[in-house]
Amino acid sequence: MTTYLSAEQILGSDDLAYENVPVPEWGGVVRVREMPGTERDKFESQFVGKDGASVRAEGLEGFRARLAAASIVDENGKQLFRSAAEVKRLGEKSAKALQRVCDVAMRLSAMTEGDVKELTGN
Repeated sequence: MTTYLSAEQILGSDDLAYENVPVPEWGGVVRVREMPGTERDKFESQFVGKDGASVRAEGLEGFRARLAAASIVDENGKQLFRSAAEVKRLGEKSAKALQRVCDVAMRLSAMTEGDVKELTGN
């Protein structure tokens, strides 16, 4: 017999994955969180217009910093980088470090290379 979950059970579940990622370039470890559905939608909307076409002519520009900013959280799950200025400064950090964080963020959020190509038009 199949037992179905109730709305209360679904909404009450702690279902977001986290992973601690060593970033020697930054001198420590960051906590990377899977993006909740609404945050992934918001993240993707920065790159895709209402017609589904890429709205970012520059393609990948800013992608890694935006993804890292959307995924790096403190011990309570709160995003560390919130303002556009902070995201811009994050983008000026080591590409190797950002890529390491982004690889984990993409895996945790079930984001494929195909998703990235679709978002960035590349």
